[in-house]
Amino acid sequence: MELISNLFYGLPLFYLLYLVWKIIDRKRHQNCYILDYECHKPTDDRMLSSKFSGEIVLRNKRLGLNEYKFLLKAIVSSGIGEQTYAPRMVFHGREACPTYEDAILEIEEFFHDSIGKLLKRNKISPSEIDVLVVNISMLACIPSMTARIINYYKLREDIKVYNLTGMGCSASLISINIVESIFKNEKNKVALMLTSESLSPNWYSGNDKSMILSNCLFRSGGCATLLTNKLALKSKAIFKLKCLVRTHHGAKDEAYNSCLQREDDQGNIGFHLDKTLPKAATHALVDNLKQIAPLILPVRELLRFAIALFLKKMNWGTSTKGGHKPVINFKTGVDHICLHTGGKAVIDGVGENLNLTEYDLEPARMTLHRFGNTSASSLWYVLGYMEAKKRLKKGDKMLMISFGAGFKCNSCLWEVLRDLGDGNVWKNCIDNYPLKTMVNPFLEEFGWLRDHEDPNTFNIPDDYVIT
Repeated sequence: MELISNLFYGLPLFYLLYLVWKIIDRKRHQNCYILDYECHKPTDDRMLSSKFSGEIVLRNKRLGLNEYKFLLKAIVSSGIGEQTYAPRMVFHGREACPTYEDAILEIEEFFHDSIGKLLKRNKISPSEIDVLVVNISMLACIPSMTARIINYYKLREDIKVYNLTGMGCSASLISINIVESIFKNEKNKVALMLTSESLSPNWYSGNDKSMILSNCLFRSGGCATLLTNKLALKSKAIFKLKCLVRTHHGAKDEAYNSCLQREDDQGNIGFHLDKTLPKAATHALVDNLKQIAPLILPVRELLRFAIALFLKKMNWGTSTKGGHKPVINFKTGVDHICLHTGGKAVIDGVGENLNLTEYDLEPARMTLHRFGNTSASSLWYVLGYMEAKKRLKKGDKMLMISFGAGFKCNSCLWEVLRDLGDGNVWKNCIDNYPLKTMVNPFLEEFGWLRDHEDPNTFNIPDDYVIT
């Protein structure tokens, strides 16, 4: 009887210890790790030189002198260099009438190159993939892109599949949020995330200035990423997700209309970038940072900023009016900023709002110059630059910030789990960066447009006549 009594009284303690162990074990399996990533580098025959860029622009017969001048100004100030990549149909002279197969070919080139390299390098079989998330904003096909990948790599029948469209340049972090949610509920999973954009059916061939801009900024690219919550793979992981915050301003008309796909007056489909875009991006960024700042910054910095803001408000209207607004110092809790390469204006704006140095903005600026705006995959090219420059050390914290149509601003914090500096998509050109002088080949190539004033005497030079 005494033995039974001791067992009886010992059961609550046993169950309590078991419950604690279960909670700890579950927490350990809920972490989201990045095992590896592979940025796509298209073949050199898809590279856009300044000369060929001029040919593409000038064979658009809908453009006049004013449009040519506008494009010159836009591309000269874009921050984009001569080594970005475009879809194949542009090199075949068919950007005005792309086919369905052009769109599929562009994406499948990325799939077959990046997925194959990533799985081979990490010695992971396609049958080990439990979750597949694909985001390609401006292409929806039947069967879906996820189905094409499942068919090509013969993935398992019970794989969890998510096919995202319309999420814009912020889709990468939305995809990670989906993977993170799955990892919180299921143990020992491996996820493959693919992010790209299909430019082939979305190359604008009209003369609306707000839609011509997209041709100056967007370029071909993509990234395949392996994520896991397997404890057995933790030692191989390179990043650990600490937190992720998403902000959506779609309910505000000004934000919603600042960046959207539509038809122009002639029925040409394109991507409209409104003058209100910088303002919409700033508001979304501020609201997003308000949410993530308390999660990633030390208490002392939050207190300093709160006090500075309070003093500023108390003195508003006095002699201090018009002075600089207090700026929160994100570098007190973050070592690196991985910023979406939405364009030179976006990079400058975020740098000003966060009081970042040129060293902080260098990865985004150089990525914009080398690869252009590759939509949602841009973040991973910026990350690749940091890795290739051996900036990422064990224990460092890295803040990712992305923007997207809707209008959205998403951000997340990663912890670097080991020193990084291996070769990646930047391997053969990283020694050329950062550029000491930003020579603009487009200005040299199209300078003759700048001083031309009379539309009636405007003629395209013989060198640019496309036959």
